[in-house]
Amino acid sequence: MIRRIFTGGCQCGAVRYRAEGTLDDPHLCHCRMCQKAAGNYFLPLANIKREDFLITRGEPSWFQSSDVVTRGFCRDCGTPLFYDMPGEDFLNIALGSLDDPDDVQPVYQSGIESRVLWFSHLPRLPEKETDDGSEESAARHLRVLESNRQHPDYDTVHWPPKEDLL
Repeated sequence: MIRRIFTGGCQCGAVRYRAEGTLDDPHLCHCRMCQKAAGNYFLPLANIKREDFLITRGEPSWFQSSDVVTRGFCRDCGTPLFYDMPGEDFLNIALGSLDDPDDVQPVYQSGIESRVLWFSHLPRLPEKETDDGSEESAARHLRVLESNRQHPDYDTVHWPPKEDLL
């Protein structure tokens, strides 16, 4: 059996994790609670056995969203990271927090009773890239890139970089 290694973390890099094995049950949850927790229209999740999961930097904060679920997030930047049901032998990872979110493709949708009505129309919406080629867009994109404080999509020994600590 080939064991995959998945790494991820929050936007600012204060919390990092490693999961080794299979990310099971990948899905998009549309329930209202997940919408609120993600600050988005849905929350993509998959689970990993607890024994195959390790926090490698920092400590997430936890919010008990119900009697059976706690949600882990970064206290510094607010990134949603985990959906936990204490007592179960697995932990759910928010798939957007993976270093490579393309590694895991959802296979179904849950909580569809709360799915926003227009969700099925997404493929028909016009698309555009971040930098649309205009001078204004290119300048704005360059400003964002030059001032980016987002942790890179790989593990680092130190974060933020030492020059940012001065």
